This record gives sequence, C-alpha cells and structure tokens, in this order.
Amino acid sequence: MLVAAFANSPLQDGRATGWLSTRQAVWAGIEPGRSGAPPLDGEPREDWTRHALDAPVMCVKEAPGGGPWHVPEGLTFRAWTRSGVPRRPTRDDVDYHLTTLFPPVRPRGHLELRMVDAQPGEDGWIVPLAVTSALFDDPEAAETAYRAVKPLAERDGPPGSPAAPRSPLWLDARGRGLADAELREPPPSASPPRSTRCPRMGADASTRDAVAAYADRYVARGRCPADDLLDALGDAHRHHDASGKDTRR
Repeated sequence: MLVAAFANSPLQDGRATGWLSTRQAVWAGIEPGRSGAPPLDGEPREDWTRHALDAPVMCVKEAPGGGPWHVPEGLTFRAWTRSGVPRRPTRDDVDYHLTTLFPPVRPRGHLELRMVDAQPGEDGWIVPLAVTSALFDDPEAAETAYRAVKPLAERDGPPGSPAAPRSPLWLDARGRGLADAELREPPPSASPPRSTRCPRMGADASTRDAVAAYADRYVARGRCPADDLLDALGDAHRHHDASGKDTRR
C-alpha cells in the first residue's frame, strides 16, 4: 500500500517507463537473494539472520582491510563462514555484507523502509514520515491498517509465491498504484494516509493538514504523485503536437 500511495518515479530520460514506480521495478530486477524480503516464519531476528547468512556474497577483499577484490560466484555468507575460502570472514565482512542487502524493510539498528519514492516539493518527505511513524507508534492506526491489508497479504503470499518486491501485489502496486482494483478494495479510510490519526501522535497543525491534503488529493481519488508527472508529460506532448514545435519547459 505504501508503494502504491507514494509512487513517484514513472519516467526515465523524460519518457514513461510503464511503471508508476520505476524505482521499485529496478529493485525487483536485482538478484532475489539481495533485494527480496526474508520469509517471516518465526522470530524476526532469527529470520533476518538466516536470510543474511543465505544471501550471496557480493565481493571479498583478498586481505582484511585492503587488497584487491574477489568476486565469488554463488557463494553465500553461510558457506563462506564454513569453508573459510578464500579466507576467514571478519566482523567487518559481516558489516559490509549487510550493506549489500536491499529488502523492502532493512534492519540497520532502525528499520529502513525502501518502498516509498522521493516525494515532490521541499517538504514532500513530511507525509510519508508522518504516516509511517503513526503506523509504527500508534497502535490504533496500526490495527486499522493491518485489518485492511491482511486479506491482500494472504492472497499475495501463498506458499511458493515470490517474495516482495516480486510478488503479484507489489507488481500491481508499482504498475497501477491505487488505481489497481485489489489495492482499491480496502476502504479509502483504511489506507495508510487515511488510517493514521496524527493528533494522537502530537503532530502539529501543518503536519495534520499535509497528511489530510495528500489523502484527499491522491488516496481518495486512486492516484499518486506519479500520475501528476504523467499528466504533465501528456500535456507537454499535446502542446508539441498542436504547435508543431516543442513547447515543454
């Protein structure tokens, strides 16, 4: 839902890519062991540790702290620790390995959320920050959003299905955003920007107004900022066709 609500990268080199979030499409094209979400089958810390150990090693310095790089093929960090080849891994190697993994939610002493595109305007970061803060810190907002998206998650992730960001629902989110029928199925009041109640969080009036305006402008209409960019691109092309010359600014 956060991918769909905040998609804002539909263009590359000034041309539409066919995705509302091209950024998510790029991450989905990276090796699954590096960009995929870990399976959450039990205790989250154990699941993440298992995922990191089974992820492929990007590169190994021939000597700790320096020397040329070695690029192994098909070597997981678990296999490296067991074999000790080309050398025994160090704590620095563990730390570096973790920086080469890019799941949708990455633990780094805090939780790094990687599904929200950069937003328009100097203050565009305020709305996604307010929304995600409420989802984490406000139990009522979290429960409302959870109840809304739980049926989607259950349909999206049966056994054997690809993990985010390659799952069918994530593909729809980056391709059609909130215009997608399944993503529009939860009531607009339960979508993340609508379900958060900033006053309970002590947010100031300007933050509350920004979240409400975003929800009205985009979420309630099944749109996202990427749609504005595509509309502007279409207007520029129409001006070009009508005048016989390029009038884009």
